[in-house]
Amino acid sequence: MAPRKIIIDTDPGQDDAVAILLALASPDEIDVLGVTAVAGNVPLPLTQKNARIVCELAGKPDTLVFAGCDAPLVRKLVTAEHVHGKTGLDGPQMSDPTMPLQDQHAVEYIIETLRAHDAGTITLCPLGPLTNIATAFKSAPDIIEKVQEIVLMGGAYFQVGNITPAAEFNIYVDPEAAKIVFDSGVPIVVMPLDVTHKALTTRARVEAFRALGTKVGDMVAAWTDFFERFDKEKYGSEGAPLHDPCVIAYLIQPDLFTGRHVNVEIETVSELTLGMTVADWWRVTDRAPNAMFMGDLDSDGFFALLADRLARL
Repeated sequence: MAPRKIIIDTDPGQDDAVAILLALASPDEIDVLGVTAVAGNVPLPLTQKNARIVCELAGKPDTLVFAGCDAPLVRKLVTAEHVHGKTGLDGPQMSDPTMPLQDQHAVEYIIETLRAHDAGTITLCPLGPLTNIATAFKSAPDIIEKVQEIVLMGGAYFQVGNITPAAEFNIYVDPEAAKIVFDSGVPIVVMPLDVTHKALTTRARVEAFRALGTKVGDMVAAWTDFFERFDKEKYGSEGAPLHDPCVIAYLIQPDLFTGRHVNVEIETVSELTLGMTVADWWRVTDRAPNAMFMGDLDSDGFFALLADRLARL
């Protein structure tokens, strides 16, 4: 079976970085056509830089990296340095990348690539705010029907919010963009906090990365050591959730995840619940299902996959 063609849309972030590494380590299953950066965890100049740092770490400096939107569609940018540090990849010391940033805007690249390929052959993998994807859909609505699937990290239902009491960060940063994407009609798979909070690092899992004895293994362990401090304090948990690698793990081994095909609406008006993903998990409305909303994860299988693939880099 031919590897699945994907575009990773991202705002690295340590967990975004691990997701990119997982994708680049899995060429039999995944063909990374390009990586598009968006403002989110940190501002755009840092997310595009971090994406290139990660590609170089993976030994894949030929990966195409594009800079996209530097602000949400209509709102002021909210960032997450309190989690990821001022660079987005705080923890170990990182060298500046030497590989080039592509001249083309990320949104133009997404549009051009979808138009150039047969319908149903490219999957979009957003790991941050959905600004780039929504802007592409608004600018070129003809590409919407060409997308095979969108597999994204964002939202929550049972876990409610991590940036406000009601909202998950990626959706909250640009709820108008999220609404455009969820209303688009494209098949969507959602990795919400409900499932990513089950992808928890433990001391043994972090040490398994370090035990790989490679630069990638050491870097992933160091990143995890840094950003898990925030979640340990916040949730009282043993470790931190590796949110974004769930997207890539699903493409490689979908049977690690279980969920429900339900309706998901995005709140864009209420000050109290702005950015909330209103998931009809119990199917109490007559709204048509528009997303596969994941709820559970085989965490041991997930970390085994991660360690196995990272060892290949």
